[in-house]
Amino acid sequence: MGSLVSCVATGLGFCFCSACSSLLGACCGNDKPSTVPPSVTSGRKRSVFLLVIALGLALAFQYGVAPWLVDNEDFTGFIAENWLEGCEQYDSVELRESCAGNQGVYRVSASAVVFFCLAAIVVVAKPTFNREVWPAKYVLFLFLCAATIFIPNEPLFSDVFLNVGRVGGAAFICLQQLIVIDMAYAWNDSWVAKADTAESEEMGSGRKWLGAILTSAFCMFAGAIGGIAVLFIHFTGCTSNDAFIIVTIIMMVLITAAQLSGEEGNLLSSAAVSLWAVFLCYTAVAKNPDESCNPQYGEQDKIGVVLSIIVMGISMCWTGWSYTAEDRLTQAKSNEEPLVRESSNSNGSSRKVSGVVTGYGTSPDEEDRHEEAIDEDDEANSPKHLSNSWKLNIMLACITCWMAMALTSWGEIIGDGTAANASVGRVGMWIVISSQWLVLALYLWTLVAPRLFPDRDFS
Repeated sequence: MGSLVSCVATGLGFCFCSACSSLLGACCGNDKPSTVPPSVTSGRKRSVFLLVIALGLALAFQYGVAPWLVDNEDFTGFIAENWLEGCEQYDSVELRESCAGNQGVYRVSASAVVFFCLAAIVVVAKPTFNREVWPAKYVLFLFLCAATIFIPNEPLFSDVFLNVGRVGGAAFICLQQLIVIDMAYAWNDSWVAKADTAESEEMGSGRKWLGAILTSAFCMFAGAIGGIAVLFIHFTGCTSNDAFIIVTIIMMVLITAAQLSGEEGNLLSSAAVSLWAVFLCYTAVAKNPDESCNPQYGEQDKIGVVLSIIVMGISMCWTGWSYTAEDRLTQAKSNEEPLVRESSNSNGSSRKVSGVVTGYGTSPDEEDRHEEAIDEDDEANSPKHLSNSWKLNIMLACITCWMAMALTSWGEIIGDGTAANASVGRVGMWIVISSQWLVLALYLWTLVAPRLFPDRDFS
């Protein structure tokens, strides 16, 4: 019996150690044999993993380190003096903790933004940099975070990064709209293709996929309508909030009507855009400093923070694992070699074949030739379109700015039922609602532009 338990324990220990080493290798280095170079997506996934680390550090700084510094200000000396600079003006302990927590988020977020901006610059000169030396990159990022602890709040964090974060967060909201539309279109196309395949195999079997599309669209529309009802119940009573909610309803009706009246777009995309618009409207009205129409005034918007983190997680998954994201973020210019080519196999069927660029769908012979070429001279054979990976780093910098603004309510100092800087909440409100109007107008334009200019190609 003892030998049996020992054998089982040994096997489990071996599996556990192998899994841990594989996971560490996938996160910090190449997850393939040394003879196989890392794929393009390995850089994207590790960038997303670094952003996950940044989110964890930001939450730790905001809800762990900052309150501890406020409670032990007399014992932390120089660090507390820098971290709490500007926060001593608040009488309430809760307001000081809110201020210190915001400064902690700014420190981590600023480090991540600097890291991704530097990576964007370097990758233009060295296209393969985005997928190399990741252990050193993680160390550099952690060093930047540690260095910010000793930097005073003003003006670098309280003023400069706060405004940079607002601009970057607003840019991400617009970018997020493209992600939502892209995901909705890809989702719709995937299920339509499955419906066609099922229908070709058995008459009537494709209806379940079409029904799933309609059900998903109905659920998202129901969520959007339910969100509008919540906004009407809790956030009406002042001119600005009423106007925001009414404009959101009008735009939802317009984009749905435009989609149903033509062949452009699809119902699933319109439903996803409508649900996203309602979320942005909620984010805006929840920042209104007018107490008469904002029941959450002066309190931490925990629901908004959770929803924002979920949105951020979806964006990170799209950035790191979506094949359409690879085309958007790393594709070459139109005059360069296409990323994906169609090739016919021995059976005459068509399949997608990509070259050295991605490693997806490459035939065995081509893969061997490409691996040999890369082993001989990786720099000489690196595809030109990798130089466009700077787009990935800029997008991740914008996601970081969104993270900072979501965790800090766009820079508000709130607590004890009051907002110490109500004007900041008003600025955040207008930034979010303006971004919502912009993205709704852009989506509406994608639906009506092909009708207004039929001689142009909008594909």
